[in-house]
Amino acid sequence: MPRCRNLYTAGTAASAERHAMVIGILTVEYTLHGNDSLKGKRRVASSLKAKVRAKFNVSIAEIANQDSLTRLSLAVVTVSNSEKHLQSRLTKCLSMMEAACPEEMTYSDMEFFGAE
Repeated sequence: MPRCRNLYTAGTAASAERHAMVIGILTVEYTLHGNDSLKGKRRVASSLKAKVRAKFNVSIAEIANQDSLTRLSLAVVTVSNSEKHLQSRLTKCLSMMEAACPEEMTYSDMEFFGAE
C-alpha cells in the first residue's frame, strides 16, 4: 500500500512554496421574483449549476436559504497555485452567471484562502 506524506511538513520551505495552493470561493445570491414553488427554484439552480460546471470545471452548490422559495444562494469553489489565475477565473464565472440567469443577482463576494 502506498504511503502518503504531508506536503506541509515534509521537505524544505522551498518545496512547500512549490506546492502552494490557493482556494477561491465565489458566493452569489439571487432573488427569484415571482417564484412560488420549490420546483421552480430547483429549475433555476440546476440550470445555472450545470452551465457553470460545464464551462469552468468548478465545484458549485447551493449553500443557504434552502427553505426559501424566493432566495437562491450558491457557492463556486476552485483551486489553483495562483491567486491571480483564480481571481480571473472567478470573475469570468461571475460575469457568465449574471448573463446566463434572468433572475436578479443581489449579492456576490470572492474570497481567497492560502494566498501568496
